[in-house]
Amino acid sequence: MSGITDEQIQRGETDGAATRPLTAEVQATTLPLDEPGGEVPGPAGTGATTPSGGGARRLWRAGRRPGVLTWIAVAVAALLAIPVLTVVAQLLTPSESNVWGHLVDTVLPRYLWNTLWLVLGVGLLVPVIGTGTAWLVTICRFPGRRVFEWALILPLAVPAYVMAYTYTDFLQFTGPVQTALREITGWGPRAYWFPEIRSLPGAIVMLAFVLYPYVYLLARASFLEQSVCALEVSRTLGCGRWSSFFRVALPLARPSIVAGTSLALMETLADFGTVSYFGVQTFTTGIVRAWTSFGDRIAASQLAAVLLAFVFIILVLERYNRGKARYHHTSARYQRLPGYRLHGATAAAAWLACALPLTIGFLLPALILVKMSVEAGDAQFGARFLELAFNSFSLATITAVLAVILATVMAYAVRLQPNRAAFLANRMAGMGYAVPGTVIAIGVLLPFAAFDNALDAWMRATLGISTGLLLTGSVAALVFAYIVRFLAVSLNTMEASLGRVRPTMDDAARALGHGPVSTLLRVHAPMMWGSMLTAGLVVFVDVMKELPATLVMRPFNFDTLAVQAYNLAADERLTEASTAALTIVAVGILPVILLSKTIARSRPGSRKSGM
Repeated sequence: MSGITDEQIQRGETDGAATRPLTAEVQATTLPLDEPGGEVPGPAGTGATTPSGGGARRLWRAGRRPGVLTWIAVAVAALLAIPVLTVVAQLLTPSESNVWGHLVDTVLPRYLWNTLWLVLGVGLLVPVIGTGTAWLVTICRFPGRRVFEWALILPLAVPAYVMAYTYTDFLQFTGPVQTALREITGWGPRAYWFPEIRSLPGAIVMLAFVLYPYVYLLARASFLEQSVCALEVSRTLGCGRWSSFFRVALPLARPSIVAGTSLALMETLADFGTVSYFGVQTFTTGIVRAWTSFGDRIAASQLAAVLLAFVFIILVLERYNRGKARYHHTSARYQRLPGYRLHGATAAAAWLACALPLTIGFLLPALILVKMSVEAGDAQFGARFLELAFNSFSLATITAVLAVILATVMAYAVRLQPNRAAFLANRMAGMGYAVPGTVIAIGVLLPFAAFDNALDAWMRATLGISTGLLLTGSVAALVFAYIVRFLAVSLNTMEASLGRVRPTMDDAARALGHGPVSTLLRVHAPMMWGSMLTAGLVVFVDVMKELPATLVMRPFNFDTLAVQAYNLAADERLTEASTAALTIVAVGILPVILLSKTIARSRPGSRKSGM
């Protein structure tokens, strides 16, 4: 068979004249759906066969009937839904103790109000910081703008609990700020007032300056994708620069801003390290306390279900905000975005507006960590630190590889068999990112413990031996919890990557005798290799930073860098915690830079975008 070379497949040159020489040969030799050398079934009920050319192409690429890949995707989604369903089911389970009643009478109102204030505070600060900086670096021209474009994403590399540790050491009574203040003014310990960092307002500030990049990333991508025509029309109608921003650009970017804010709020609800260290009682701290201190799985599950309700409300509000409105533009013209040159005080104000969140969210915490690590650091640095690093890296690597494989299979199922079952399975599997780590941990431990106990009882009754706990408290259970939590990250990346591959590539590979698996391995995988690495790297860093699920589910005497940093900080050994915290931050910098470059290439019509 001739007419299409492997090089043409890689370039996507399979349309038009390149495919015509194959027509007669393909019609002469009909191909089956899964392997060459047979026929493709025709329309249901006709008993006819269709040659694997023009008509069969639609059946193979866009068949509506569920196939093997669809059922695999459904099975994976059902497995990943077990933790959430388990937590919800616990609402109907009566508690054998009175722990839940005790929580309702004592601390539940405090959990509720602290969580609400935390969400409200972060929800107000994050969109202001993220949207404002995104607009400045996209439209305005001022000194340092090109650096701020990628540097403003760096706070994503700093876990919120690490930021809390560094600022506690920096701003506490014996820290350098208050010490310098007393030396300069000569004030005594009780002669002045200084804000308490370990408080609810302090937690709001810490989380806001760590999570604003979610809004920054999506808002900047939205600004880059907007057509210049809309801005030009607003200027002809008498709108100034800021009026165009508030009346045109901002409304067009509203879905992205709301989506970024929703992500930040879900991360806020999932946070445990920051609120726990600051002594702010929220639902996440209550869940861990009910599980570890009271030992009541029902009370912990019911608290987790209430927290899950918060997440559901945020998702519903985000969807309701969109409604039936459409925010796309009608012009296909993509010109270079206008650059408003700023001078003097205006340029200085723009520089300061971008430098402030970058300094608070990344530069200052990184410098503090480096200073503490160099001056003292972890006293156990050496064999013990290498063991912790190996545990963290191995867990992150295993999870990243499995997440990319599962995401590729599920995204490929929708591409080959775009039916309702495959689509719903992908959406269900992607919901785990919205669920806090503590909720997932409880939802994983309960069914795994029930399975272990049932298996042990059966083995005792049948063979007279005890199997003990096989899954509960194991690395396998921890990796499963990570996949439930972070599969959405890799799934969204792989769906977007597959969407950029032309359908004609599938047709050309099929005409050359390749089945779906061979096409995936030999055609799609090489083209998606960069996206696979990016997805795996982001999952890797997320696992490295994850604290609540690791803290609850880790095997006995099995610690990670995140757990080590938390334990040392909880013992007020902040200097020793700096080594593990600095390692986590350093690992997270690379994917952050990759994300920034991806956003910079996203504008249609630009040379970097390849469009």
